[in-house]
Amino acid sequence: MRLVVLFGGRSAEHEVSCISALHVLRAADPDRFDIVPIGITRDGRWVDSGDSMAALSGAAAALPSPDDTDASELDPLPAIVPAERDASEVVVFPLVHGPMGEDGTVQGLLELAAVPYVGAGVLGSALCMDKSAAKDVLDAYGLPQAKWLTAREQAVNKAFADRAVNELGLPVFVKPANLGSSVGVTKAHDREELRDALTEALRYDEFVVVEEAVTGREIEVAVLGNASPRASVPGEVVPTHEFYDFDDKYLDGTAGLRVPAPLSDDATAEVRHLAVQAFRALRVDGMARVDFFFEEDGRGFLVNELNTIPGFTPISMYPKLWEASGLAYNELVDELVRLSLERHERRSRFDTKR
Repeated sequence: MRLVVLFGGRSAEHEVSCISALHVLRAADPDRFDIVPIGITRDGRWVDSGDSMAALSGAAAALPSPDDTDASELDPLPAIVPAERDASEVVVFPLVHGPMGEDGTVQGLLELAAVPYVGAGVLGSALCMDKSAAKDVLDAYGLPQAKWLTAREQAVNKAFADRAVNELGLPVFVKPANLGSSVGVTKAHDREELRDALTEALRYDEFVVVEEAVTGREIEVAVLGNASPRASVPGEVVPTHEFYDFDDKYLDGTAGLRVPAPLSDDATAEVRHLAVQAFRALRVDGMARVDFFFEEDGRGFLVNELNTIPGFTPISMYPKLWEASGLAYNELVDELVRLSLERHERRSRFDTKR
């Protein structure tokens, strides 16, 4: 089986993707897979395995940028499926975080090519990437969430900011609707900070989400499966910054991770059940990390968001949760490949002719 690890991409999460890919490449069994890394540069060019490995082996953890690489030196689109191989003999493991990768775009390309791939399909990927759309669907299913407001760029003005303060109070969190890894996320404590936060979020997306600030614990659950998903033990994130921002996640590395989270048996069962409900509501296949806030003396568990391509280093929460649940890192990679083939076979049964 040819296992293509696809990484990099055009989003602000490029480096995070490269780090995840390096660890998956190390964990995949070379006796079982013909492992091929393919990278996507920041300007959208696809880089073959030789240049990909050179980039991953370097300290920069990023693919060549348009400024330091001659376009003629890069293959514009390396073959995911070589001419001598059938598409069913290939599985793509997309580790492209954020827009242009985690949002259904890469998944749509692979669907058109009839190539099996790890993780959520087009709809599930797009829904989970768009925080606003995901919240609307979760709300329709009656799943508990914090209060929020959404606006498109043209409607982000003083009236919207006033409405956010009146309905959500202060402080609030301001986020780009389509991004992850806490990029572009700001906690605004007053109206001036709110104005700046809205401007910052609009650097990354045309839709912004403003959420009430929840005082509670941050609980995460890993979900794995297709039609019959299962949930891991829950974990807890203990931020060392004011909130769990990009620096706390990836630069300082000081955030605490408690696995399993110190919760009662009833609370553990509840949050695992809610995680599977959210996974199904958003039409996810393969994997997702479901993030919650936990108001112990208030509303209980509140769904924050689902990540369909979570961080995948051995110290990332998703693999750590499964390790604590009895599934080692390399076994997790194998299971995700198996699930991708299962989903591809199931969907291939449907007629395409009248």
